[in-house]
Amino acid sequence: MREVLAQAAFQLFLERGFERTTVDDIVARAGVGRRSFFRYFPSKEDAVFPDHERCLAEMTEFLAAADDSDPVGAVSDAARIVLRMYAANPEFSVQRYRLTREVPGLRTYELSVVRRYEQTLAGHLRSRFGEDGDGALRAEVVAASVVAAHNNGLRLWLRSGGEGDPEVAVDHALALVREVWGRPTASTAPADPGASAVPVVPLAVSGRGGGDGDGEVVVMVARKGTPMWRVVQQIEAAVGEN
Repeated sequence: MREVLAQAAFQLFLERGFERTTVDDIVARAGVGRRSFFRYFPSKEDAVFPDHERCLAEMTEFLAAADDSDPVGAVSDAARIVLRMYAANPEFSVQRYRLTREVPGLRTYELSVVRRYEQTLAGHLRSRFGEDGDGALRAEVVAASVVAAHNNGLRLWLRSGGEGDPEVAVDHALALVREVWGRPTASTAPADPGASAVPVVPLAVSGRGGGDGDGEVVVMVARKGTPMWRVVQQIEAAVGEN
């Protein structure tokens, strides 16, 4: 019944426009009563996004089963659940995208849906990074980055009319997120520091007397292929020492 109502609503939105379609119109098209509509959808806007509740539940379940080895990878994979939901029905997804762009109220509603996904991802990351201080900040920033990267790739596909493989653009965008934010925290960094050692050479620069370190420059020499998290870790160590 939920799907029947959603299909009836969307057909009417395309035929008459969102604003000119009433709940009475939708239930008449579906052949049910008003009570049936409100049993499944609190509003017309909800009928435009009938699959997001299920998708959010699937994402939550996926993250609950994820291990602690790669939190950024886990939330990136969780975002792909949303992508697969859109890709499962390209025609509907493209039509909904176009309708959402035309109706300001639907754009606002869509933003609230996206925010719920972001909060779910951030909640998972806080449980890994910590609830306070930089751990909580890192969780929020990474979650926002994952959502932004996912949506960038997804909307490229939607604007193309659903042509091609949507995973190509999304995977590329999420790979950038993992490259930047996939650096392990201090508690998850590899135990063997010599596995990819990065020499750090501090070089004192003259011209700012006083010997207080204001004029120092840190020169990094890194082996090609060194993980970015290792480079940043060594820079932080060098700055702290000097």
